[in-house]
Amino acid sequence: MKIIDKKILAQSEKVRIVLLKIKNKLIADKFLPGQFVIVMVSKQGERIPLTIVDADKKNGVIVIVFQEIGFTTKLLGKLNIGDSLYTIVGPLGNATEIKKYENVIMVAGGVGIAEMFPVARAFKEAGNKLVNIIGVRTKELLIFEKEISKISNKMFITTDDGSYGEQGFTTDILSRLLSKGLACDLVYTVGPIPMMRRVAEITKSFKIKTVASLNALMVDGSGMCGSCRVRVGGEVKFSCIDGPEFDAHLVNWEEFDKRSRVYFEKEHICKRLIYG
Repeated sequence: MKIIDKKILAQSEKVRIVLLKIKNKLIADKFLPGQFVIVMVSKQGERIPLTIVDADKKNGVIVIVFQEIGFTTKLLGKLNIGDSLYTIVGPLGNATEIKKYENVIMVAGGVGIAEMFPVARAFKEAGNKLVNIIGVRTKELLIFEKEISKISNKMFITTDDGSYGEQGFTTDILSRLLSKGLACDLVYTVGPIPMMRRVAEITKSFKIKTVASLNALMVDGSGMCGSCRVRVGGEVKFSCIDGPEFDAHLVNWEEFDKRSRVYFEKEHICKRLIYG
């Protein structure tokens, strides 16, 4: 569980996105695209889920990417090469169903861009044509551009402020492409909840199969705590054992969004107590 490499992928005044390479042969050997790990930085800390972005099976190394946004991710970002995590469990969750659909559009925002990468690569290796749409708030926060461009048949980049690529949202591009008749057999999306929800709304009108990777709150990762529950097609599912990917047209997005905010007040209190 030792950290063997650390890189700052992107940084702005208030945001930092970090890549860590962690030595763990057991997880590296078993990893499949779409799966994640749950880590603890310290014995007294909380458990947080992080998507596995890549794995070097030969050398027994996994790669995780995260944004320093909450207390625990800030603690994780303070670790350096040579430090070790207290615990890491995985790979967890169901792997993405990879097969040849022919034409796949992938839509990702923020840190979801890194999370999309292993899935996109697997779809490409399965013989699919890929249109990748990635978006960030500003150019400073763009990650994995080169990696994704290498596996894309077409790639579109958006920024909220227009500092790079096209100004606007990833969903604007998706809507435009589908309205113009671009062939598409599957849409895959990962990133902020409002973005994924909008992707689902757009693709539902075109009757295109859509899969969303949900970044639910988790604690134990075994389905016991219930914190990651989400209603899909009227049934209660658990993101950790039934997901993290679900039919985006069946997800109760309003309920899922509300659940994702349940600890916001406590997180702000924690930040004020620690950082002032």
